[in-house]
Amino acid sequence: MWVIKIGGSLQHAGDLSGFLAGLVEHAAGSAVIVPGGGDFADQVRRLQKETDLDDVTAHHMALRAMENYGTFLSSYDSNLLPATSPGEARKLSVDRKIPVWFPYSMVADNPSIPACWDVTSDSLSLWFAEQLQCRHLFILKAAYPVPENYSAHYLSHYGYLDKSYAEMSKSTSVLSWWLCYQQAPSFFQMLDMREHPATVMNEITIGKQQERQ
Repeated sequence: MWVIKIGGSLQHAGDLSGFLAGLVEHAAGSAVIVPGGGDFADQVRRLQKETDLDDVTAHHMALRAMENYGTFLSSYDSNLLPATSPGEARKLSVDRKIPVWFPYSMVADNPSIPACWDVTSDSLSLWFAEQLQCRHLFILKAAYPVPENYSAHYLSHYGYLDKSYAEMSKSTSVLSWWLCYQQAPSFFQMLDMREHPATVMNEITIGKQQERQ
């Protein structure tokens, strides 16, 4: 099973409908979507800056923002369906559907996950891939410019990924890969052929030799 985190940036850049259609065609039964927060999470950020909204409440609202974006993604195709747990995700996959993870029930009051903006859908996608015992996580972004290198430290430090991603990646066996929406045709071919992701995209590494301070 493949975990694919679809960034909120795809709301405004790239062919989101085309990517989702391709995902249904090529990965039904073998992929799980983790939604970003998109404009919904940005609204929570703005609200917290303008009011006395506490971190825990903002955290809960941001999780709901991911679910709102997940609902938005699901509206594109009837084969994209919400799942709130690994068990639900696996059942939908058996039925040849693509689960869209709704994180609130698993994450909101989980003491192992800090209630702060350092942990966003980026780190949560890595965490959920671990819960599913998946080997590969693909982080789909519409990022310009494309990162100069793909160490987790670099990506976290320069804002391509959230601040907790680099640290969390040190204690996981999940391999994560950077996927730009322009790579979609090659990505779908990789899914069909079950090729190794390195044939298509760049691995997000934790190797010190690739980090740039």
